[in-house]
Amino acid sequence: MPLQIGRTMKIFTGNSNPKLAEDISAHLGQPLGKSEVKTFSDGEISVSIGETVRGCDVFVVQSTSTPVNHHLMELLIMIDAFKRASAGRITAVIPYFGYARQDRKAKARDPISAKLVANLITVAGADRVLTMDLHAAQIQGFFDIPVDHLTGAPIIAPYLGSKFENQMDQVIVVSPDLGSVTRSRAFAQMLGTGLALIDKRRAKANVSEVCNIIGDVTGKICILLDDMIDTAGTICNAAKALIEIGGAKEVYACATHGVLSGEAINRFRESPFKEVVLLDTINIPKEKKLPIFTQLTISHVLAEAMERIHEELPVSTMFNYR
Repeated sequence: MPLQIGRTMKIFTGNSNPKLAEDISAHLGQPLGKSEVKTFSDGEISVSIGETVRGCDVFVVQSTSTPVNHHLMELLIMIDAFKRASAGRITAVIPYFGYARQDRKAKARDPISAKLVANLITVAGADRVLTMDLHAAQIQGFFDIPVDHLTGAPIIAPYLGSKFENQMDQVIVVSPDLGSVTRSRAFAQMLGTGLALIDKRRAKANVSEVCNIIGDVTGKICILLDDMIDTAGTICNAAKALIEIGGAKEVYACATHGVLSGEAINRFRESPFKEVVLLDTINIPKEKKLPIFTQLTISHVLAEAMERIHEELPVSTMFNYR
């Protein structure tokens, strides 16, 4: 049964990205809901909700970022708490969905962990999911509840469009691998630029080798686009190849999710990037913030999407581009 418009909207957050939740609440003009999410000495998670949610339209903002399992458990337990407190509807707002890269069986006896996590969120009691830039769009089908899937490119494109307003004829979007071609093509159309492709071969997880550059990048300002930057091996190798092999003038990177694990920060320090543009789906600690990093907020986009969900309006109209 659809939620009746007029029911109270309440926003809560776990510990993964409270700053983003606060910014969303500010855009919506209401305070965050009172809750406490803490960890016992043995590692178990405790959730305490400090106000009534009976019959309310509850939104739980929580990225399943590092530490992934801990933040996932926070989300599940919070959802369960709201379900048992008779919330009218519970929307899991997951700006970054962890385990998204485990979306298929790459070899015999592999798990499909993304499907398992989707099941856990559903069984915990979530009624719908709001997320951004899933690693594979088909993960939406892993859920047995509605999923609103937003994209980060329409937030990044205006920033870069303004930055290179008088140099757009020198700009080219580069896909760092075959899997990002569709995303990169759409991004290039937004900016009105050409498209190039890095042909790479991956020997093992988190290790890649650039094989060829498809497209003319000589003397160009190259913008590498991906949905996430994890260990940064792929994107840093691509940047070096664009400069050393392709003869590119400058290289920029942009991604929705800045996972930045392992040797990512050291690789960026040694990379030729002029600027790396990330969104704030994941909280980046101070020790990982480099001078070349620019972080744009998604709070206004999530706030609008949440308001539309609350008022039973379509979310798809938010990203209609010519």
